[in-house]
Amino acid sequence: MSESSNIKLVGVIGAGSFGTAISNLLAHNKDVLLYSRQEDLVRQINATHRHYDIDLSPRIRATDDLQELADKCDLLFPVVPSDQFRSMMKKLGPLLQPNHILIHGTKGFDLRRKADEPTDAPLTRAHIHTMSEVIRQESVVVRIGCLSGPNLAGEIMEGQPTATLIASRFEEVIELGKEALSSGHFQVFGSHEMLGAELAGALKNSIAIGSGILYGMGMGKNIQALLITRGLMEMISFGKAMGTTPAAFLGTAGIGDLICTATSVKSRNFTFGNRLGQGESVETIKNTMPELAEGLRTLRIAHDLAEHYQLHVPITEMLYRVIYEEYPTDRAIELLMKYPYYVDVDFL
Repeated sequence: MSESSNIKLVGVIGAGSFGTAISNLLAHNKDVLLYSRQEDLVRQINATHRHYDIDLSPRIRATDDLQELADKCDLLFPVVPSDQFRSMMKKLGPLLQPNHILIHGTKGFDLRRKADEPTDAPLTRAHIHTMSEVIRQESVVVRIGCLSGPNLAGEIMEGQPTATLIASRFEEVIELGKEALSSGHFQVFGSHEMLGAELAGALKNSIAIGSGILYGMGMGKNIQALLITRGLMEMISFGKAMGTTPAAFLGTAGIGDLICTATSVKSRNFTFGNRLGQGESVETIKNTMPELAEGLRTLRIAHDLAEHYQLHVPITEMLYRVIYEEYPTDRAIELLMKYPYYVDVDFL
């Protein structure tokens, strides 16, 4: 590919744990410009080449200048929390040209209401945007991709083998992403089902919180497996309502990422649920976790979307009530066990 051979410098936006992990992966093949808005962190990274107590590749240089990033990097990987994604794109968007390629690694939803709309008005699909939709709304970029899959940042930074998925309408974006990220311990798959990959990446975080709650309460693998399986069914229900196919949830970015996130103590969402299951309050956990558990925000949005689409998603409903309405966890589990599931698999 002639264009891939011309891309020598790749940009990463966001120096959180996943952005840092992706930077180290990219540095196997490319020089990397890592953006952080924190001047002190930029100086620290460039002076010590360490972040999150790991050594960074000498091919990584940090910057706090978005203009430099846009001018020097045609291929960009935005990896910032979903609630900050639009504000970041509003700053970055005017600096971008149609030749830029963005492959985002953010797993969540953007929520936007009109200025004159009541804050308590029911949510609809028009209020909810995936990150690729935000990129299109805030920039002239056309070639957009999504990075998804079982990508726990801690394991990546330890050099453990894993795989990921790059989804895009454009084969060129998939190939460029593969060429930039692939290594001996990081395999990259491709898919054209970008909406499905984005929905799966967001929705699995809420199920992971539920799995963590069960673990924190000392419950076994049988009920954890049941929750993960039925949670996958709910993810597929959301996907079908929002215009994607069940197949999008049955691969690396769907069930692969779900199992990983819903069973690992290195998952922020599982950890949040685990602490909640052990009796800590929601506010205490939120105030003491170093990074956001995206599933909390996703859960609130998914709950409102389920009402809009009139979906039967009892796990989503019970998790919402436990976290946002202080419903007793043991009572929620009791109700879920009694929920009348009439069939096991109903989407094939």
